[in-house]
Amino acid sequence: HFCLKKVQSNGIYFLKKKKGKRLQTGDKQHKAALILARGGSKGIPLKNVKTLAGIPLIGWVLRAAVDSELFDSVWVSTDHDHIEKVALSCGARIHRRSAEVSKDSSTSLDTIQEFLRLNPEVDIVCNIQATSPCLHPFHLKEALQLITEQGYDSVFAVVRRHHFRWQEVKNDSGELTRPLNLDPHNRPRRQDWDGELCESGSFYFTQRELIEEQGLLQGGKVAYYEVRPEYSVDIDVDIDWPVAEQRVLRYGYFGRVPPEVVKLMFCNISGCLTEGRIFLSVSGEEMVSINTRDTAGIRILQKEGVEVMLLTSSLDPFEKALSQKVSARLGCEVLCVGEQPLDDLETLVKERKLSWKDVAFMGNDEIDVQCLNVAGLSAVPSDAPVLAKNAAKYICTAPGGKGAMREFAEHIRLQKRKAKSQLEQDRIDLTSS
Repeated sequence: HFCLKKVQSNGIYFLKKKKGKRLQTGDKQHKAALILARGGSKGIPLKNVKTLAGIPLIGWVLRAAVDSELFDSVWVSTDHDHIEKVALSCGARIHRRSAEVSKDSSTSLDTIQEFLRLNPEVDIVCNIQATSPCLHPFHLKEALQLITEQGYDSVFAVVRRHHFRWQEVKNDSGELTRPLNLDPHNRPRRQDWDGELCESGSFYFTQRELIEEQGLLQGGKVAYYEVRPEYSVDIDVDIDWPVAEQRVLRYGYFGRVPPEVVKLMFCNISGCLTEGRIFLSVSGEEMVSINTRDTAGIRILQKEGVEVMLLTSSLDPFEKALSQKVSARLGCEVLCVGEQPLDDLETLVKERKLSWKDVAFMGNDEIDVQCLNVAGLSAVPSDAPVLAKNAAKYICTAPGGKGAMREFAEHIRLQKRKAKSQLEQDRIDLTSS
């Protein structure tokens, strides 16, 4: 992390005054978000599209950028076909970077300069780091206002750290280490120390002129935007992944619509609750295998007050006796739907005086796409086809019949608790106002 020394002038923090002419600021400037996503990641191969908390890593920052409605264009710069495909499915445009800026030695600045040469209409570029999955639209909005309303040339994200730093010394050098930012004789308590501001790497807003003429992402009249620690998470190695996933589930941005309080869930038996296989006995009796982790997931939802309905398809029907056994064992109604499940389920939703935002849906194939799109929360197992994955709001790490239902149930429970917490906070805010 780079640590900063703050200088205050009229309530705004900046580092250095810019010399020379200034670009005109205002809403007429073309603002572009640019996420750099090279295919040759060394720490975690193709980490930019690895699934984190249900969606590809890059999808988190793309969602925040698109939903912010700040940008005239949102881009992903890549040299990899799969990353390009994922970025397009998330609503981004593609800057197919050249071989010259795709080397291990290439810098972010090299790629951004190439992007600007190819896109002369861009006046302000926001370089967003793909590995910052807790980014929210309000972060981008408040940071951009420093440029468009207060005349800054560059703005970048920082986070406050309370780390005591010491001088590094080489082995056998005979040197002694020394403190860099504290006095050991007067070691402060955490609550008595403001800490230091360090670059988070989450995003960098920069005027085009600064990049082209001075080769800088941070310069001229420069300000920082402080991001609270809970929103600051970075991923460099595999060991970071579980930590980042838990942070995202709690602090990530899940879209314009707040987390829904799910009251009804539909789940396909074949391919979701089971692996999709039907076993036939010698006598012709049909059997299926259901994982106890998934049945525990159903019980989790039922305890949360969610009605769970299991679905079979008329295209691949279950024997009536088998459906009755599954229903009795799991305490769920089993319903057979046709080629257009949405048409059959719409009536059930209305009968319960609910809307689709109150519904969770777990499907696994092309016929489920409509339901996956309209449901407030939707998911597919990890082995679902691409078409279904693109429609789902959550992609499980587990395949069908091997814990996917349990994983989605825990996700629903977390979203319900987040919604409840937000509702309580809104009540507190209303009371205090």
